[in-house]
Amino acid sequence: MPDSVTLSHVAREAGVSPSTVSRVINGTARVAPEKERAVYEAIRRLGYQPNLIAQGLAKGKSMSVGVITQDVASPYYGEVIKGVEEGLSGSPYYPVFASGHWRPDAEREAFKVLNGRKIDGLIVMGGLLPDDELRALAGGLPTVVLGRTVPGLEPDCLTVDHVQGAYEATRHLIDLGHRRIAHIAGPLYQQDARDRLEGYRRALADANLNFDPRLVVEGDYHEPSGLMAVEALLARGALFTAIFSSNDQMAYGARLALYRRGIQVPGEVSLVGFDDLPGSSYTTPPLTTVAQPSLEFGREAARAILSKLEGRPYAFAPLANRLVVRESTALLRQGVR
Repeated sequence: MPDSVTLSHVAREAGVSPSTVSRVINGTARVAPEKERAVYEAIRRLGYQPNLIAQGLAKGKSMSVGVITQDVASPYYGEVIKGVEEGLSGSPYYPVFASGHWRPDAEREAFKVLNGRKIDGLIVMGGLLPDDELRALAGGLPTVVLGRTVPGLEPDCLTVDHVQGAYEATRHLIDLGHRRIAHIAGPLYQQDARDRLEGYRRALADANLNFDPRLVVEGDYHEPSGLMAVEALLARGALFTAIFSSNDQMAYGARLALYRRGIQVPGEVSLVGFDDLPGSSYTTPPLTTVAQPSLEFGREAARAILSKLEGRPYAFAPLANRLVVRESTALLRQGVR
């Protein structure tokens, strides 16, 4: 069984000394290529799994990367987390997750818990920690930031253009003939929600359409707030033929509210989301949305933190949103609403 295989077994199988096996695994000295290949072949055949944690502790490392997410239950963050796990797979490092819950005090507590485990590096996903606190963290620990740009840490920050993504979503609806377009905004204390609102407003302005604050309702990125936003729009008598939702989850709630009112999508109201969650292609009808490269976000974050931990240079690969058109949007029908 692999659990009973020792370094000595590997050495005997490879025809080398135990010290050579140790040097190959730990990378502590150069080994002839043929011996290195023999060791790796023996490891593969025997299923040997070195105790990476013990090796790390011997070097003063925990071999772990702390990841502060905001909501582990969120489908969006779940995709990013999956990308981080994939990116770290095959490396000697493993991720340790903690939630910040979009509260600076909770984020500080999450970091305190992670730091207590002597993490070797840190990935921060979004959050509301002040920039100066993030700069201080990065000064003492290899750090990568996702979803926001921190002045002074720009090379270590990865985000996408939320303004442009929202602009394209709104422009898509305008190109279909819609002029009364409602917007379900995300929580406006978050930068991405403000950016998406800005993209919506810019698209309206470029089409010479007036911005109507009565067509904007703030949600919280969860499904119930999308449902309540549509109910609020209808209760105030707002006229609209399309909705741009700041994320897919609120679009799901909006779709349910429209269904309960007997309003057809896209026959009477077209609907666009943002994120392209895995379930968005299976809604009824399948949701037009702005796809975020969430898996790639996580993989890039892992690649960056590994490079920092190993002292290698790196630069983030450029990532961009893209509009995915499905059946929830259609040309405006004359006489509708």
